[in-house]
Amino acid sequence: MNSVDLLIKDGEAADMLGCFKSTFWRRVADGTIPRPVKIGGMSRWPQSEITTVIDDAKALREL
Repeated sequence: MNSVDLLIKDGEAADMLGCFKSTFWRRVADGTIPRPVKIGGMSRWPQSEITTVIDDAKALREL
């Protein structure tokens, strides 16, 4: 069975990261967070990509 990778809004992704939307968008601009998937005029992120950003940051602190 295929699992669904939910698409989330910028506010939801920012909440996952514990930051403001403005900070979230700065991280998108600097490449720390992947660019959004565009559907019409909407910008959305696969939830798994935000989880990967968190996991990568956790791995870096262990170095």
